Amino acid sequence: MRLFTLTIALSLAVASVAAAGTLADAKKAGVIRIGTPGDYAPFSVRQPDGSYRGADVTEAERIAKALGLKIDWVKTSWKDLATDAKANKFDMAVGGITITDARKKFADFTVPLVTDGKRPIVRCADKNKYTTLASIDKPSVKVVVNVGGTNDAFAKAHLAQSDLTHFDDNTKIFDQIISGKEDVMVTDGVEVDHQSLLHPGVLCPAAVKEPFTHSQKGYLLQKDPELKAAVDKVLQADISSGAWEKTLTEAEKQP
Repeated sequence: MRLFTLTIALSLAVASVAAAGTLADAKKAGVIRIGTPGDYAPFSVRQPDGSYRGADVTEAERIAKALGLKIDWVKTSWKDLATDAKANKFDMAVGGITITDARKKFADFTVPLVTDGKRPIVRCADKNKYTTLASIDKPSVKVVVNVGGTNDAFAKAHLAQSDLTHFDDNTKIFDQIISGKEDVMVTDGVEVDHQSLLHPGVLCPAAVKEPFTHSQKGYLLQKDPELKAAVDKVLQADISSGAWEKTLTEAEKQP
């Protein structure tokens, strides 16, 4: 009985190690599992056929190729990102992920790829109206935010007095502002600029003096030094060569 129990315990321990999300595990399987919400242009956007495109998708493909691995894309969401990472559902996550102290408690991050900050996006007629937190954080102002993630946390912390609406589909959230159902969304500057480019004369960055916050984006990793070192090596080379900047610029032009 003791031998049987010990055998089960050892089997569970081996299974745990095999599912640890390390680079060694990925190489053994020949696959790197990459999670993404897939709703954040220009970084990662899920297509009707289930595939993904965007700057982070292209860069992830470069990483996988450099490591000699295939990609297994794993669908996650901003609400479930932390839970899925802790459950080891992926080795790496991409898609415009902000590096935060809270996320560092359960995951590693690559070298930063983007330096950014929260800014408001509005209808162009209102670009000089909502230029401060005080002008937005009012019961008369309809603010929309995607569920989960840093946008949600920012809104809860700074826009609690506004008429705040949580919207599940980030791919259609900007239509709410265009239609007049909502007035403002405060999101990362790169998304503000991208959506303004896609909707010229309709959506505009609010004329704020500076971003409300300052942050950086990178790729979230399971805690494995070997995995981080290998991914960072690829990213640093692409940053130095200009390949990453070119990829991001091209993705920003796509709908």
